[in-house]
Amino acid sequence: MTLELPGGQPLVAIVTMESVRQLGIVEGGEAIALIKAPWVMVMTEDSGIRLSARNCLKGTVKTVQDGAVNSEVVIALGGDSEIKAMITRKAVNELGVHVGAEATAVVKASHVVLGVSS
Repeated sequence: MTLELPGGQPLVAIVTMESVRQLGIVEGGEAIALIKAPWVMVMTEDSGIRLSARNCLKGTVKTVQDGAVNSEVVIALGGDSEIKAMITRKAVNELGVHVGAEATAVVKASHVVLGVSS
């Protein structure tokens, strides 16, 4: 199943037909996509590498909040869409992740959970 994010980028989710039926998801309808931050990988350069992950969402780093070991990175995707990643502080430094940097959030389709408003 493919959702179009407010910024226009597609987000692919793998869901069962039973889930689609139970949630009442229909083409053109609205759905909410949930992704746990540790499931989001971050890339900062287009290295020409092809990935098996279906979702490679391009955006700009909005915030970086450092913790003791990990950092929370928020990537603005356009429109009102943003995605949060939890990566190590070492990765933040090695990748050059900083506010304003271009970045790509990489998410496997099987890590996207769909929901609908009731």
